[in-house]
Amino acid sequence: MKIPCEGLLLDNDGVLVDSDLGVDQAWSRWARARGLSAERVTAMVHGRRSADTVALLVTDPGERPAALAEIDRLEIEAAATTTALPGALDLLTSLPDGSWAVVTSGVTALARARLAAAGLPLPPVLVTADDVMNGKPAPDGYLAAAARLGVDPARTVVLEDAAAGARAGETAGAYVIGVGTRGLDTGAPVVVRDLRGLTWHDGVLDLGGADLLRS
Repeated sequence: MKIPCEGLLLDNDGVLVDSDLGVDQAWSRWARARGLSAERVTAMVHGRRSADTVALLVTDPGERPAALAEIDRLEIEAAATTTALPGALDLLTSLPDGSWAVVTSGVTALARARLAAAGLPLPPVLVTADDVMNGKPAPDGYLAAAARLGVDPARTVVLEDAAAGARAGETAGAYVIGVGTRGLDTGAPVVVRDLRGLTWHDGVLDLGGADLLRS
């Protein structure tokens, strides 16, 4: 399967890196300190900015800044547990500069910490929660990344593992590929197990070597 595209826009967590352990540790600790169900909270955070999750869970607007600062600190502290997902390093190191971007719901410091812990290169374009007014499922992040790469969003491929991120990519006009078992819940027409076997050459993303979970 080959998809013409001028840029790859990749989510970070669940696509490039496995940060689930750190996410669960940080959000569980944050939730328990507020008398909330850790299981309920950790189930709702994937693909969403911490600010948006805090806004849903902390009813008093005056308490939100401190609550947000705390979870951002806890997640950065837990970033050392992050590992690279299969195929991520091979794909990223094969891509020419100016052809790819990372678009994440994490803040900039967290995104950088997780990529570093996983041993992955920093992207030429990094769009984080700090850079957009509206987080996923709004398309702002993917539109910004495409603009910074200088490509039409409709000529990009978005790789996402979360439903909110997939909706953001679709709304931006990109072709969306789901990644991992969570990717099966995105509604993306194509889902790959991980990034192994994906190659990009001369404006074409080739999925010929990928393990397809849906196609």
